[in-house]
Amino acid sequence: MSLRIQRRRFLGGALAATTIACPIGVVRSEPLAFRDDPFALGVASGSPRETSVVLWTRLAPRPLEGGGMPDQPVAVDWQVAEDDRFARLAAQGTEQAVPALGHAVHIQARGLRPGRHYWYRFRAGRASSPIGRTMTAPAAGSSPARFRFAFASCQQYEQGYFAAYRDMAARDLDLVVNLGDYIYEKSWGSRLVRHHEVGIPTTLSEFRDRYALYKLDPDLQAAHAAFPWLAIWDDHEVADDYADDRSYTTRDPAQFMKIRAAAYQAYYEHLPLPPSARPRGPFATIYERYRFGDLLDVMLLDDRQYRSAPACVGGGRPTTVPDCSERTLEARSMLGQQQEAWLDRQLGSARARWTIVAQQTLMAELARQAEEGQRFWMDGWDGYPNARRRLLDSIAAHKPANPVVIGGDRHAFFVADLRHDFGPAREPVIASEFVGTSITSQGPGEASIRSALKANPHVKFARGDKRGYATADLTPALCTIGFEALADEKRKDSTVGRLATFVVEDGVAGAKPA
Repeated sequence: MSLRIQRRRFLGGALAATTIACPIGVVRSEPLAFRDDPFALGVASGSPRETSVVLWTRLAPRPLEGGGMPDQPVAVDWQVAEDDRFARLAAQGTEQAVPALGHAVHIQARGLRPGRHYWYRFRAGRASSPIGRTMTAPAAGSSPARFRFAFASCQQYEQGYFAAYRDMAARDLDLVVNLGDYIYEKSWGSRLVRHHEVGIPTTLSEFRDRYALYKLDPDLQAAHAAFPWLAIWDDHEVADDYADDRSYTTRDPAQFMKIRAAAYQAYYEHLPLPPSARPRGPFATIYERYRFGDLLDVMLLDDRQYRSAPACVGGGRPTTVPDCSERTLEARSMLGQQQEAWLDRQLGSARARWTIVAQQTLMAELARQAEEGQRFWMDGWDGYPNARRRLLDSIAAHKPANPVVIGGDRHAFFVADLRHDFGPAREPVIASEFVGTSITSQGPGEASIRSALKANPHVKFARGDKRGYATADLTPALCTIGFEALADEKRKDSTVGRLATFVVEDGVAGAKPA
């Protein structure tokens, strides 16, 4: 049986499953009965290590009404198996789903074998979850012949359907990397096909309901059930264009930090994040390093929580504005001093064939020409040029093998060369950069993209008219990036086709069309 046929059978069975023939765990004298399916939000896995993986679900029989759970802990049994029929169990246990976490559970299943697939499921009372499939990371020192992952971002619920995730779930992938804007806190855009139905969330219960709305989507559930995920947030999980404790939408920093605490809590409750990412009020550590044998190192960054306030906008929204002296102050940071130092150490110890720096947005300069001189977008790396320089200096100094930066946020596909100087001088390429377009969120106009290509020769490709995601296929010799584009994000049954393919060769910096 081919892997593709196996996957079709798995996806069909996983999302249709509502009962399990043999009960999980200890039989209780009076099993809890639910009037509605408590596993309506699906299942997920993430944070794959060599011998462990995080399993997630949230009990929510009435997902859009606060969850509909009693104000007390509920026992959740879980199993991990080496086969989809659960004949060969690898790990099992019971976790308490508590009200303080919205009855979500994050189970670190340990004692697994490196580099292999596992199947998992949950049970609460008489209710059984769908079956998910996950995969552990290859062992340290092993040499995988191939590793494939997708990266995606910006899934505004109202602006389209999640057909991109349906396509993703049917592929042969080892991992999904979500680069932020998993939810949107506000409504915007044109030709909306569905609606949030309520206003901007600011409290924990409101953020929980917003996540529940998104996670009820069957195509998003399918992609979560099919692969382990790595995830980092961007701005819309909290508030548009926020920077640390500054938000142009909530001027009082103390009030904004209350909103951020609620938003971070809800994010943790709905993603398969490790226990180390659990928030402490308005603070949470999501930057982390993951290793996949000697083929791949992934550095996940957080460029929202610690960044300096936007420059050149006087406390207003960080839009595209003329340059100012504040922008180039040395102390300004996207990552914060502690995370910058951490990343420098990780780059110094990276030994894999490919080093992926996963962050939220376009890192390459994207200057715009205007009568008053160059204009820069202050909500991205262009608003923090010395922070970008320090990051590129670290890559140049430590020389990790084959550095590749991936990003999202811009609602467009980009390919760029990263250099110390983005001017016309032909400096050596330090790293290759690929930005995936949005899952659904509306993109920039064609004129804007043409202007960007003309003014920035280091940008090799840009398309803002298509929604979709990107795939990466890594071998020891080659990194192949595919831009997967939806025919029409306004259609549930939209097809997906390859828009463009680029490659980076081992030992040769810079991307080339395939």
